[in-house]
Amino acid sequence: MKLEDAAETLAQLGNPTRLEVVRYLVKAGPSGVPVGSIQRHLKIPASTLTHHLKHLKGVGLLMQKREKTNLWCSINFDRLHEVSDFLLEECCSFSLRESDKAKTERDAA
Repeated sequence: MKLEDAAETLAQLGNPTRLEVVRYLVKAGPSGVPVGSIQRHLKIPASTLTHHLKHLKGVGLLMQKREKTNLWCSINFDRLHEVSDFLLEECCSFSLRESDKAKTERDAA
């Protein structure tokens, strides 16, 4: 994942309402929930929810499918994993380098 893509995705998650939508959809799992369920859970107007869903869909975190008259929303778990992997890909690399440096110094002594 590119730095710019990660930054834009995280910027969209920086909004409390969008973050709450994502957490709710994560709880729902891959099958997702109807958009009305999200609206009832958040207790916000439909137009406000539509605005937030548009932003999440724009960064690839939200997937939607229509079944008859219901619009279902689900999290794109692959995209969510990409973001978390990006954040953690170099986890503890400084401490590993320091450990390698200390070992090299010990071996040289």
